[in-house]
Amino acid sequence: MSKVIVTVCLGTTCHLMGASHLQTLSGELSEIQSQHVEIQWKRCLGYCNSNPGKAPFVIIDGEVVSEATLPKIAEKIDTILQNKQVGN
Repeated sequence: MSKVIVTVCLGTTCHLMGASHLQTLSGELSEIQSQHVEIQWKRCLGYCNSNPGKAPFVIIDGEVVSEATLPKIAEKIDTILQNKQVGN
Protein backbone atom coordinates (compact mmCIF):
# COMPACT_ATOMS: atom_id res chain seq x y z
CA MET A 1 0.00 0.00 0.00
CA SER A 2 1.37 3.42 -0.91
CA LYS A 3 1.85 5.96 1.85
CA VAL A 4 -0.65 8.70 2.56
CA ILE A 5 1.13 12.01 1.99
CA VAL A 6 0.22 14.75 4.48
CA THR A 7 1.60 18.21 3.71
CA VAL A 8 1.18 20.81 6.44
CA CYS A 9 1.44 24.53 5.66
CA LEU A 10 3.69 26.45 8.03
CA GLY A 11 3.14 29.85 6.43
CA THR A 12 2.52 32.85 8.66
CA THR A 13 -1.28 32.87 8.42
CA CYS A 14 -1.58 29.12 8.90
CA HIS A 15 0.86 29.26 11.80
CA LEU A 16 -1.14 31.98 13.52
CA MET A 17 -4.40 30.13 12.88
CA GLY A 18 -3.24 26.89 14.50
CA ALA A 19 -0.68 25.12 12.34
CA SER A 20 1.78 25.44 15.19
CA HIS A 21 -0.30 22.80 17.02
CA LEU A 22 -0.08 20.53 13.98
CA GLN A 23 3.67 20.20 14.44
CA THR A 24 2.92 17.45 16.97
CA LEU A 25 1.09 15.43 14.30
CA SER A 26 3.62 12.60 14.09
CA GLY A 27 3.29 11.98 17.83
CA GLU A 28 -0.51 11.99 17.66
CA LEU A 29 -0.90 9.32 14.98
CA SER A 30 -1.74 5.75 15.88
CA GLU A 31 0.90 3.10 15.26
CA ILE A 32 -0.95 1.90 12.15
CA GLN A 33 -1.33 5.43 10.82
CA SER A 34 2.36 6.15 11.42
CA GLN A 35 3.35 3.14 9.33
CA HIS A 36 1.37 4.38 6.33
CA VAL A 37 1.79 8.16 6.53
CA GLU A 38 4.52 10.48 5.32
CA ILE A 39 4.37 13.98 6.79
CA GLN A 40 5.83 16.89 4.88
CA TRP A 41 6.17 20.48 6.06
CA LYS A 42 6.00 23.37 3.58
CA ARG A 43 6.75 26.99 4.23
CA CYS A 44 3.57 28.08 2.43
CA LEU A 45 1.04 26.17 0.35
CA GLY A 46 -0.46 29.38 -1.07
CA TYR A 47 -4.10 28.61 -0.27
CA CYS A 48 -4.94 31.55 1.99
CA ASN A 49 -5.94 33.83 -0.88
CA SER A 50 -7.23 31.29 -3.38
CA ASN A 51 -9.13 28.66 -1.42
CA PRO A 52 -12.64 29.07 -0.02
CA GLY A 53 -11.67 27.89 3.42
CA LYS A 54 -9.81 29.05 6.46
CA ALA A 55 -6.29 28.42 7.64
CA PRO A 56 -4.57 26.29 8.65
CA PHE A 57 -4.38 24.32 5.42
CA VAL A 58 -3.16 20.75 4.99
CA ILE A 59 -3.04 18.62 1.86
CA ILE A 60 -3.84 14.96 2.45
CA ASP A 61 -3.24 12.74 -0.57
CA GLY A 62 -3.88 15.67 -2.90
CA GLU A 63 -7.02 16.95 -1.16
CA VAL A 64 -6.91 20.35 0.50
CA VAL A 65 -8.25 20.38 4.05
CA SER A 66 -9.04 23.76 5.56
CA GLU A 67 -9.36 24.58 9.25
CA ALA A 68 -7.17 21.56 9.88
CA THR A 69 -6.99 20.12 13.37
CA LEU A 70 -5.24 17.01 14.66
CA PRO A 71 -8.54 15.05 14.98
CA LYS A 72 -9.69 16.18 11.51
CA ILE A 73 -6.40 15.05 9.96
CA ALA A 74 -6.45 11.69 11.78
CA GLU A 75 -10.03 11.05 10.66
CA LYS A 76 -9.18 11.84 7.04
CA ILE A 77 -6.13 9.56 7.18
CA ASP A 78 -8.29 6.73 8.57
CA THR A 79 -10.80 7.18 5.74
CA ILE A 80 -8.07 7.10 3.10
CA LEU A 81 -6.41 4.03 4.64
CA GLN A 82 -9.75 2.20 4.77
CA ASN A 83 -10.43 3.04 1.12
CA LYS A 84 -6.97 1.86 0.07
CA GLN A 85 -7.45 -1.44 1.89
CA VAL A 86 -10.82 -1.98 0.22
CA GLY A 87 -9.27 -1.19 -3.15
CA ASN A 88 -6.55 -3.85 -2.73
